Amino acid sequence: MATKLIIHVGFSTFALIMKTEKEYMKLCLELAQKGEGSVAPNPMVGCVIVCDDKIIGKGYHEKYGQAHAEVVAISSVEEKTLLERSTLYVNLEPCSHFGKTPPCADLIIKHKIPNVVIGTVDPFDLVSGNGIKKLKEAGIKVTSGILEDECRELNKRFFTFQEKKRPYIILKWAQTSDGYIDILRNEEGFEKPLKITNDSSLKLSHTWRSMEQAIIVGKRTAIFDNPQLTVRNIPGKNPLRIAIDRNLTIPSNYFLLDKSTPTLIFTSGDSKSEINLEYKKLNFDEELLPQIMDALHERKIQSLIVEGGTKLINSFINNELWDEARVFISQQKIENGVNAPVLDTRPANKEDIDGDILLTYKNTMVTVS
Repeated sequence: MATKLIIHVGFSTFALIMKTEKEYMKLCLELAQKGEGSVAPNPMVGCVIVCDDKIIGKGYHEKYGQAHAEVVAISSVEEKTLLERSTLYVNLEPCSHFGKTPPCADLIIKHKIPNVVIGTVDPFDLVSGNGIKKLKEAGIKVTSGILEDECRELNKRFFTFQEKKRPYIILKWAQTSDGYIDILRNEEGFEKPLKITNDSSLKLSHTWRSMEQAIIVGKRTAIFDNPQLTVRNIPGKNPLRIAIDRNLTIPSNYFLLDKSTPTLIFTSGDSKSEINLEYKKLNFDEELLPQIMDALHERKIQSLIVEGGTKLINSFINNELWDEARVFISQQKIENGVNAPVLDTRPANKEDIDGDILLTYKNTMVTVS
C-alpha cells in the first residue's frame, strides 16, 4: 500500500504519493541482478533500507563467499541510529544459519530494525521460514510475498535446484525453416556440421553459455561436430562441459578432451580423472537422466544447457525434464535431414536476431513450488 502525505496550502491540497512496497522491492531486484554470474550457487539478493521514505542504505550480494546483501546495505548506512525506525526491504528471506558468513537475521535484530519486507521465502532447508521466525520472535514486524513471482523468477535456477533437486534445464537448438536440425551424415561423420544460424545468434548462444553453470551434448554430437562448448566469442566464464560417452569413443584429440576447461564425461566404465577432465561412471542399463540429475545436484550445478543432439534433447522433452527452450529458426532450407525436436506448446516469446527467428518456450507443466 502506498503512503500518502497530505499537505494543506491555502485552499489547495497536494497529495504526495510515496514509493510503495512494490517499488522498493523492484529496486531490490534491480540491485540483485547485478550479482548475476558471480554469486552461484548462492541466490541473487538485493537490499534497500528506508527511513521516512528516504533510502538510507542499499546493497547486493556481489560475489559468492562475500557479504550478503543485508550486510552490505546496513554497512552503507552512515547514521546507524536511523536503523531503529527504518524498514529493510529484501527480495529473499534473510538467512538464519552460519554458512560462509554469519546469519543476516541476527544482524537485523542487533541493529533493532523494526520492519522487514521480504519478497519470498528462502527454499533452502537450513533457512526456509527460520529467518522469518527468528525476526518475528525478536519483535520485528515481517511482511512477505511482495512481488513474489518476480522474486522467484529472478532466482529460478536457485529455486529449481532447492525444490526439484536438479538444475534449471534449458533446451537449445537451431533448425532450418523447413524443420531440420542437421543434414543426414554417415557414421564416419566426415561431413562438416551444418551452419544454421548467423553470427549474431552464435554470439548470443555464447552469452547464454557464460550465464549458465553447465552444458551437455550426446556422443553423436561430440563426435560428428567436435564442439568446443566454450564462450570463445565473448568475454566470460566457460560452463562445465559435459558429454555422454558410454564406451569412451570420443577421439583423444577432440576439443572436449583437451583439458583446457573443466569437463565431465559420463561413461559406463572406470576411468581415471585428470585435471579439468573428470569421468563419472553411470549404469547405462538403467535410465540415464535421473542418474545425471543426481550427479549434477551433488556437484551443486544449478543450471544446464542441453545443446544436442536430437536424441538427447528429445529424451529430456519426453521425460518432461526441461524448464525453458530456446530455438533458433534460420531462413535457409535443406529439404531433407535430421528432424528437429518438436515441443507441444506455444512459444512464450518471439524475437528477430538479424534475420534468424528466436522462439522461447516455457514448460508450463513444470512448477517450482
